Amino acid sequence: MSMLYGVGLGPGDPELVTVKAARLIGAADVIAYHSARHGRSIARSVAAPYMRNGQIEELLMYPVTTETTDHPGGYRGALEDFYEAAAARLAEHLDAGRTVVVLAEGDPMFYGSYMHLHKRLAHRYPAEVVPGVTSISAAAAVSGRPLVEGNEILTVLPGTLPPDVLAERLANTDCAAVMKLGRTFGNVRSGLAESGRLAEAVYVERATTDKQRIEQLSEVDPSTVPYFSLALVPSRLTPATGGLPESSTVEERKGEVVVVGLGPAGRDWLTPEAAAALTTADELVGYTTYLDRVPVNPRQKRHASDNRVEAERAEFALDLASRGSRVAVVSSGDPGIFAMASAVLEVAAEPRWQDVPVRVVPGLTAAQAVASRVGAPLGHDFCVLSLSTYLKPWEVIAQRLSAAAQADLVIAIYNPASKSRTWQVGTARDILLEHRPADTPVVIGRDVGGPEESVRVVRLADLDPADVDMRCLLLVGSSQTQWEAGRVYTPRRYPAVAVNASQDQVQ
Repeated sequence: MSMLYGVGLGPGDPELVTVKAARLIGAADVIAYHSARHGRSIARSVAAPYMRNGQIEELLMYPVTTETTDHPGGYRGALEDFYEAAAARLAEHLDAGRTVVVLAEGDPMFYGSYMHLHKRLAHRYPAEVVPGVTSISAAAAVSGRPLVEGNEILTVLPGTLPPDVLAERLANTDCAAVMKLGRTFGNVRSGLAESGRLAEAVYVERATTDKQRIEQLSEVDPSTVPYFSLALVPSRLTPATGGLPESSTVEERKGEVVVVGLGPAGRDWLTPEAAAALTTADELVGYTTYLDRVPVNPRQKRHASDNRVEAERAEFALDLASRGSRVAVVSSGDPGIFAMASAVLEVAAEPRWQDVPVRVVPGLTAAQAVASRVGAPLGHDFCVLSLSTYLKPWEVIAQRLSAAAQADLVIAIYNPASKSRTWQVGTARDILLEHRPADTPVVIGRDVGGPEESVRVVRLADLDPADVDMRCLLLVGSSQTQWEAGRVYTPRRYPAVAVNASQDQVQ
């Protein structure tokens, strides 16, 4: 059954989201939220801890905020058309039987955008409004000044009123909150001064967030005032004692690059840490095939590129981060294994990027995924090799294959073949057969975790290059690897260890 919820998120601190709001956000099929044309949504950032993977997101982007418009109906006409279109988008989800949560900063019915959707949809679909902590309540709390007491009257005013009207209303009330400052701050200050209330007024910006600012309004520079601020004229019954609380220290936002491992396939292989890094990113950078595995988030910008431009991709990501963006560079499997982590760190070592933070979020690698499908072939010492000659010569690869085979290591072979590189598998098999028995088990895993998954076990002597492509990974057993009834495992104990242990006991 479809259901529409207007959910209040409170003033900005995610911990001030109500229990009911958090529950509904997590259970919703569709999460809708507003933003200006930059695409960033404060409401979504507050709700992010309570959202889950796989939810449909509807970004409702205002056509105008404070700028002018050439819409024939003017500013009001442009917004009316926007709300009609937004309501129609949500109606499609409701008609399909989905639960829709519209996020609202503060309280949905208190100077909120949700009310415009409610008026257009609540008579057609079941709807419920979930109240939230208002910015006025938050501002009073963080300022430490009682807002209203006893029989006092509280007046809430929009800063868009003319200064003389503001002055009249302020002069004839006990306590007041003036909303929507920003560009109106000069008029509001004039109204407070004319009413004789300027000395009492407290300025609060972005209450309860890490950018919180609290000052006497008379001392505020008008050029520094954002829209998310308000003026309070608190209760006169409790005289102010001491100064105002200190504002939060806000440092200039610094970007970062996070190299994220997506695992070998879909969402089931993605770690919670990786999912969180993807959710909080402003911009996603990666090879097209891997980037397509990340659900589209309208808030984010996506930058896809070819698979053979790792250095250019790394430099692009670092440049975005240097300008303040949180950038996630996506990588299949684990980013530190034949993937993007080393490419990013190599470029980040250049002096010009020394101030850009880079961190790596690990992922489940293909070797682990393939091994899990057959048992535990990596149960003892093993090594990882790539047959790709893109970044190293075949002579080095052949030497390492021979050394690993002589050392009796289980070998995980990445990048065994490609459309243009087909002969290495057969040559690698022949090198290994110089040191391994013909019946050594070889696991061929293809697209593990994906829709075309296949896993086979063959004898080393029977390894056919025609059965291997770039989407495959090979696991070549050691002399101790067992292959019984479809299960492949390498015992944890090596025979020499058992012999030495027996000798020690005798002595």
